[in-house]
Amino acid sequence: MTVHDTIRPIRWDADRLWLLDQRALPAREVYLDYDDPAAVTEAIRDMVVRGAPAIGVTAAYAAVLAVRRRYAADPAGWRAAVAADLAQLEAARPTAVNLHWAVARIRRRLAELDGDPVPALLAEAQAIEAEDLAANRVMGRLGAALIEPGTAAVMTHCNAGALATAGFGTALGVIRQAFAEGRLGEVYADETRPWLQGARLTAWELAREGIPATLLCEGAAAALLRSGRVSWVIVGADRVAANGDVANKIGTYGLAVLARHHGVRTMVVAPTSTVDLALADGDAIPIEQRAPEEVLCCAGQAVAATGVAAWNPAFDITPAALVDVLVTERGVVHGPTREAVAALFERPPS
Repeated sequence: MTVHDTIRPIRWDADRLWLLDQRALPAREVYLDYDDPAAVTEAIRDMVVRGAPAIGVTAAYAAVLAVRRRYAADPAGWRAAVAADLAQLEAARPTAVNLHWAVARIRRRLAELDGDPVPALLAEAQAIEAEDLAANRVMGRLGAALIEPGTAAVMTHCNAGALATAGFGTALGVIRQAFAEGRLGEVYADETRPWLQGARLTAWELAREGIPATLLCEGAAAALLRSGRVSWVIVGADRVAANGDVANKIGTYGLAVLARHHGVRTMVVAPTSTVDLALADGDAIPIEQRAPEEVLCCAGQAVAATGVAAWNPAFDITPAALVDVLVTERGVVHGPTREAVAALFERPPS
């Protein structure tokens, strides 16, 4: 069995952080290198790297850069400066909880360290990366097992693939595994406006890995689901509330509503680091509002009439009632509820 798994968007090499610039895809495959933590914060904000798990891994390495720089400058008083660096890093993207989870984990590790903290902190960042990749492979197997052999097609939205993680992906990890096992024939991918992550990133991943893919604009989703060709909608998540409500790329909510109406099941694939038990439900999840120009322009060219405003939330909330299955590295939850989500944390990772 060949599992299609060749893409790694984050690398630590030669004491520097390297990020695959996702803004340049699919036209160019370019890695940018960083040794300045403030520049990594900007890279997260500017979508060089995106996807909740990938942002978390990147944040961990950014913390290594911050500590290395501050400790070298002031071995006695570095902690205050690092605290400010981490606060700026944490504010880069408000919705993706993996960013906050990773920074919190780094803070806990720093509190345990004396002397030169860099080697231990680098080991922690590398552990976060390795754990994410391992979790994605577990979720791939668990999710693929839910897809009946001979399934003609599934549909996905945005990019929840290797590019959004340390590698392999969440939603696309399930799709990769299902295709490798011969369960699945084809993938339909929404364009995902306004950043076109589906067109630029998901389609690129699938084409590069040799998985048959067909692109559609969001406005065509209802007609496709009505056709009966799609058995599952499979998406990732940027945050999951305690009751199972899901924050994901804008358009996910509408797709879940359409799927339910047409009898198509919805699968959300996310590691437990994306679950935020501190938030009771989706109404408490902060939704990032991005610049109107992302909607009013395309590739730097105005496409809307002068004087028109734009509403540009980066994410929406899909109620748990519309989620048929939540797949995590700790197990599968059918019909997520507050009790079932909480019970995930009583299980060891699979």
